[in-house]
Amino acid sequence: MATRKSSTTDVALRVATAMKQMGIDGLPRNYELVYEAYAGSNPDLVRDFIALGKYKTQAALDELGRKYLPHQHEASVLQRSVGAISNEMSNFMDLLSQERSSLNDYGRLIGEASQVIGSVGGVLGSSLEALQRATELRVTHTAEMAEKVAAQSATMDGIQKEMAEFEAMKFVDPPTRLGNRRAFNKALARVYANPNLPMLCGVVVAEVDAERRFSPAQIEALSDHLVTFYGGLIRQAFPANDLAVRFDGLRFGFLFNTSDEGEVERLIDLLRAGFQTMALRDPRTNRNLGHLTLSAGVCMSDRADSALDLSSACERALLEAKASGGDQIVVYGRGDEVPAGKEWMLYRA
Repeated sequence: MATRKSSTTDVALRVATAMKQMGIDGLPRNYELVYEAYAGSNPDLVRDFIALGKYKTQAALDELGRKYLPHQHEASVLQRSVGAISNEMSNFMDLLSQERSSLNDYGRLIGEASQVIGSVGGVLGSSLEALQRATELRVTHTAEMAEKVAAQSATMDGIQKEMAEFEAMKFVDPPTRLGNRRAFNKALARVYANPNLPMLCGVVVAEVDAERRFSPAQIEALSDHLVTFYGGLIRQAFPANDLAVRFDGLRFGFLFNTSDEGEVERLIDLLRAGFQTMALRDPRTNRNLGHLTLSAGVCMSDRADSALDLSSACERALLEAKASGGDQIVVYGRGDEVPAGKEWMLYRA
């Protein structure tokens, strides 16, 4: 059977190989940067990436990341926000200082008036008038102070709201409301936060087998509808305590918080069964377009040494599933049960 490769899957494998050849650390932010460079969707990024030369330092990669993938360096965004809040607080302290000075002047004026009243009864009227004017100024100043404080509070509330929205959306894929690649990379990094004791879980990279049913032109015409339809289906069917993300196109990633390989397969099979029960309809004519299938590559975290290895293993398993005709699950393994010369086990639907 002729091997058919998904271009995005092929790019992912090339990225993993290239990173090892160039000696680039397998950090999630490095993987995303190199992936975007190899995908070629941003010519400026490709040009600047090549300009770094054959051997790329981490500092140079991070500088490139700050320019083209600012979400990787969220600290700078937060620092700007914190700086803005700090400036607002500084302004607020200045207002308080002015208020304190005003109170001191007010107290001094009252003290002088009291002395005059006590020693010279004839000027009592003028002293009281001065005290009244001071009181009126105090009331006016207090009102102005309240308005300024309210304005400062509104500014700070706006900054906090902006930060909250940024925090909520930076890991979300808008069309599907699933997680995005950044959420997936962050989750994989947590798996190996302690490299000597990685978190036990199962990771899956899957792709809807649209090419088995539609021509490339049809897929392009239905692209947005396919993404929202199957993204919504995955969101409804997926366990709330696990992670489901969309990478790009019709490619999705999953992280199951279980060390049981059989349970991971069962959950993916349930999702594939859902694909078979929900008919796809043409958004323009409402015509029934039948059902699409799902191919998946699986790897358990104890069979990889790093986030990059784990992601690459899933991509290789998915590539094998697609090359074998699609509608299959391929599990990547390193145990004794793996046949000699093989790095995967094939489970046909």
